[in-house]
Amino acid sequence: MSTLESLKPKNVFKYFEEISAIPRGSGNMNLISNYCESFAKANNLEHVRDTANNVIIYKPASKDCKNKEPIILQGHLDMVCQKNDGCDIDFSKDGIKLLVKGDFITAKGTTLGADNGIAVAMILAILADKEISHPPIEAVFTTDEEIGMIGAGKLDMKLLSSKRMINLDSEEDDVMTVSCAGGSDFRVSFDIDKKSVQGKRISVILKGLQGGHSGVEINKGRVNANILAGRFLNYMKNNTCFDIISVNGGDKANAIPNKCVMDISTSQVDNFVNKATYYLNLIKNEIYAREENFSFDIKVYEQGEYKVLTQNLRDTIIYTLLTTPNGVMDMSAEIEGLVETSLNLGILETQEEKIIIHYALRSNKQTALDFLEDKLKGFFAAMPCNTEVFGHYPPWEFKPDSKLQELYKQLYLEHYGFPVKAEAIHAGLECSVFASSIKGIDCIAIGPSMWNVHTTLEKLSISSTEKLFGLILKLLKNL
Repeated sequence: MSTLESLKPKNVFKYFEEISAIPRGSGNMNLISNYCESFAKANNLEHVRDTANNVIIYKPASKDCKNKEPIILQGHLDMVCQKNDGCDIDFSKDGIKLLVKGDFITAKGTTLGADNGIAVAMILAILADKEISHPPIEAVFTTDEEIGMIGAGKLDMKLLSSKRMINLDSEEDDVMTVSCAGGSDFRVSFDIDKKSVQGKRISVILKGLQGGHSGVEINKGRVNANILAGRFLNYMKNNTCFDIISVNGGDKANAIPNKCVMDISTSQVDNFVNKATYYLNLIKNEIYAREENFSFDIKVYEQGEYKVLTQNLRDTIIYTLLTTPNGVMDMSAEIEGLVETSLNLGILETQEEKIIIHYALRSNKQTALDFLEDKLKGFFAAMPCNTEVFGHYPPWEFKPDSKLQELYKQLYLEHYGFPVKAEAIHAGLECSVFASSIKGIDCIAIGPSMWNVHTTLEKLSISSTEKLFGLILKLLKNL
């Protein structure tokens, strides 16, 4: 028996299990797009696949809804691929292993990919069902959302006729999202200048931090491993002698890094280990209330000759990590509790010839996003580095006269017995791309409850998925 076979609604979890068996990390979209095409053909549904591997599947209206305006149902195909130490999954070719624990679905040692696989599964279940009432459906499955909404940005919007859209990339079933942040990527590269030294290699590993989504969790006080590395290295620079071989933390710009590895060369091994242990224990005590699982390893390796950063570059990198802007920059004055502008140092990577620092920037206001880009350009202007800004996507602004919002509020109250919350979020949603391209589009974002997305603790509520899917069917009938 399959892992999810006994769960209801059966077809939703059937499709979720099938797509979970397909490798679909961002940038690896071919197989999952093939699957969507095969599904369309098997169900005799017209479809289009573009050069970005986006797939649109068209389903005619049910007989009782033939005169109604079409609706877009939209979700993204890619997932963030993170795994625990010791997990042997190769995300480039392996699917993930699902586990059912009470009311929750999780994955064995990896991210679950319910963001946004459960949306894809729900839409496929709707497309396959010949009994439900619904207007004409334009099901849009986009690619590479997690690395800058690349697929949505390349989608030919002329392939869509609808002016209404339900995005299913939300993570709380009691929330209807009505506005979101725009964003961009800011990447810095330092040319590596090396020298050779004699010493022992020491690896310092900061680990066990929560990490998380750089939009949703940016205001929750979670510690960024790369920023913590800068604090540690600055203390060590002031208290002992060492050189940096490499420093690496995080592999997704939009995920708060939960681990950073620093490879060091020093001739003062005992002093370095003692100072490092002392200071990291101080930090552990300081951040315990917010990061109770934080830990560190210090491993001493063989004596040898190592290629290390020159002192000037070492000090520049330490200064950058110690003083860089990071986290919440500004709160909204219009919407209580909403983070308006933020940035996340998500990737710190030592390559053969360059050190890369990669930020994800977000703001619910375009002018504030522009200012944040300028602020970073100014911060790095006096340093020996190159900067580039790319991956822009616009904010999705609130639509006060939305008929779709009002209908969903009404049906939600009938379905659940209490009002839905209408919220703006600081995370980016593909609604922003569609809203900037389809004039006057009316859209909402909804989804079942899930937690700790973009981390290996990600979990999806089974009961929430079942109940929300029932509400979506009711919404389609009443559009």
